[in-house]
Amino acid sequence: MAMARRTSDGDRLLLVLGALANPHRLRIVAALAEESTYVSQLARDLGLSRPLLHMHLQRLQAAGLITDRMEISDDGKAMRWVAVTDFALQLDAASIAAAAPTLTDPPSADGRTKGKN
Repeated sequence: MAMARRTSDGDRLLLVLGALANPHRLRIVAALAEESTYVSQLARDLGLSRPLLHMHLQRLQAAGLITDRMEISDDGKAMRWVAVTDFALQLDAASIAAAAPTLTDPPSADGRTKGKN
């Protein structure tokens, strides 16, 4: 049985910062901070195509910043509702210094992790 790899604090910080490093994703989080909504409505509210919105939602969800759930409307349509999670991010020199030693080494050009043969 394969064991799930735990994301280190440093890797998690990079994931969250990467997810938030886009103006569309910041607008999505801001809109969802006001209220949860379904994907089609969010796309209309933000003026984004659904495929582009889905791509941004995947990135935010992978970082743990949003959640989703499926609901069936009264007329039988499946609707994906999205909501922002209750998250807080402290970003200062001390939090970066604490996270840095926990970063997973990136693979080298030959695909091997640094320090491993």
